[in-house]
Amino acid sequence: MKQSGKDKLVEDRDKVIVRVSIIGILTNILLSVFKAVIGMMSNSIAVILDAVNNLSDALSSVITIIGTKLASKLPDKKHPLGYGRVEYLTALVVAGIVMYAGLTSFVESLKKIFDNEKPDYNITSLIILAVAVIVKIILGSYVKNRGKKVNSGSLIASGSDSLFDAILSTSVLISAVIFLLTDVSLEAWVGILISVIIIKSGFEMIMETVDQILGVRADKELSLLIKSILVKEPEVRGAYDLLINNYGPDKNLASVHVELKDTMTVAEADALTRRLESKVYQETGVVLAAVGFYSYNTEGEASKIQNDVRKKVNSHDWVIQMHGFYVDLQKKQMRFDAVLNFNIEPQKGLEILYKEIKEAYPEYSIIIAPDVDISD
Repeated sequence: MKQSGKDKLVEDRDKVIVRVSIIGILTNILLSVFKAVIGMMSNSIAVILDAVNNLSDALSSVITIIGTKLASKLPDKKHPLGYGRVEYLTALVVAGIVMYAGLTSFVESLKKIFDNEKPDYNITSLIILAVAVIVKIILGSYVKNRGKKVNSGSLIASGSDSLFDAILSTSVLISAVIFLLTDVSLEAWVGILISVIIIKSGFEMIMETVDQILGVRADKELSLLIKSILVKEPEVRGAYDLLINNYGPDKNLASVHVELKDTMTVAEADALTRRLESKVYQETGVVLAAVGFYSYNTEGEASKIQNDVRKKVNSHDWVIQMHGFYVDLQKKQMRFDAVLNFNIEPQKGLEILYKEIKEAYPEYSIIIAPDVDISD
């Protein structure tokens, strides 16, 4: 069976993540061995902790590979939308490892302050530490950039961790040079400072991943792009209520309402929907899973009423937008949606709007639906 373009992209993405992670594992194990030897020979707690930190990086890469393999599992009856969100969980684990490494470094550095035993560096150990710094900078930049390219939170977190490790190794190197020149040992204090930076980085990674798991506002550029694609169709007067649900990196399902003439037939609307779904997917990769409709009046008097109602509704600064307006002049019925911002309680906003519109049009039955400001 011929493989689809989308499936090929997913496969290529997984291969990149696994390949980059393996490079990270091998590099970090090698660095860890060198640093452990140097740390024991020079009696340096900072270098030994740096070696342990490299081992934690290798573990992070192993977790990334496992997460990628799990996330690429095919959908099944229990998880019909796939396992893509597993990558967010693995990114959370990697962030937790970063936090643990930072806390461990902080505790050990604190202990070293009260230990009068001094390290014993030599030129060879300094050269190896300097090379390790360069390697970690190259590795961190490579992993982070590849992570951004394939939209992998785990790789980005691992790359960021490697760059912070390079800073940690640099601080150890600088403190070693200072010790050789002045016989003053600063490695414990430097270790505390860098530990705090690593802990902060781990905390930020955790919060960013938690936001992804909880669900965040859709990317503004993507929202505007999808809406622009929809309104390019001559039959569509407006696109509203765009909701994008994320089920893992590059796995987005969306729903939207489009505004159409009240004279359009179901057959015409069906053909339009299929055309919109195809165009949105081709241009953005987002699956338009549901398209709802708002009908707009094509009669002149209805347009006059709509303009009047819109003016009243938009006079409130807590109203972002009014759409989906339709009035039945014969049955004296009026309905529309109002997008309210987060500065007012929805029920209170509805009561205010209903009262004002009802006073202006007492003979009409009025239905106002509150919409959440979910996308741009």
